[in-house]
Amino acid sequence: MSIRVGYFPHNNSLFVLRHRGILERALPDVEWVDLRALPKPEPVDVKSALPSQHSDWLFTDGGYDVIGTGFTPPITALGNGRDIVYIGISGPRIENGRLVTLADSGLETVADLRGKRVGIAHGSWQTTLLLFALERAGLGWADIEPVDTDIHDGAQLLRAGDLDAWVGAYPALAALESAVALRTLVDTETVFSHPSLWFTRRDFAEAHRPELEAIIAALQESDAWIAENPRAAAQYFVDDLVSRGGTADLDAWEAALRGRPFGLGPVTTEFLDEQQHAADLLATNGLLPRRIEVRDALLPWIADAVTGSRVVAG
Repeated sequence: MSIRVGYFPHNNSLFVLRHRGILERALPDVEWVDLRALPKPEPVDVKSALPSQHSDWLFTDGGYDVIGTGFTPPITALGNGRDIVYIGISGPRIENGRLVTLADSGLETVADLRGKRVGIAHGSWQTTLLLFALERAGLGWADIEPVDTDIHDGAQLLRAGDLDAWVGAYPALAALESAVALRTLVDTETVFSHPSLWFTRRDFAEAHRPELEAIIAALQESDAWIAENPRAAAQYFVDDLVSRGGTADLDAWEAALRGRPFGLGPVTTEFLDEQQHAADLLATNGLLPRRIEVRDALLPWIADAVTGSRVVAG
């Protein structure tokens, strides 16, 4: 059988690996599945549920065997009873984005968001960032009006007055910063570590250990290349956007990649504690159907494989 790897631009590492031909040296029959080409599920109620397509496609014909996402999707998977295991995590992506409002909005703290419209790419790390920030301010999900926005549309909606605040990410956030004055309501660094992460089905990991080890090693090699060649890596994202009829700034993409950590590391106790905290909050606020134990998603040998294949740039 061929091994199917899911990718999309939001996971920078897998997106670049898709274009580098590195994994094909070990797995010539690998199939790359563009998440953007898969059927779109019906949207969920942003007030009471989480989208689950990233994990659903691990268990659906025509999907994939391995995926990389942001912080929230594996929690969603576990909440839906999916038997997944973590593969690894990146370093903290604390410079990737933050919760902002217009400087003249009159909003000065997260506590001022009660009853306000807050834009997020729902189901991503942005949901967790907002929930953590609300908790610190003594608020919950029911105290705001969450709005599910595309990662780019949020900036336009904020400028137009259709949002009161937005969890923005680079490079889209950079364009907004250059156009209007913003106030940061909460940064990422003071809230959580916000790594990229990769996960798979437990049955796949157990039945295809050599193939999973090859994927881990290829990610390590490709990530080391990105760290040394951020402008060349940025070109892949620019070319992709242009091919789809959009526009993109190479300098902005290079800056975004330079500000992100690359390299696959093993799952840590600190990361699992953050995941558990997020899972508990999501369940308490009615976004997760049941309480979970994130440590159920561990397979011990994977950490050894990740540590053994680590590549240091330079």
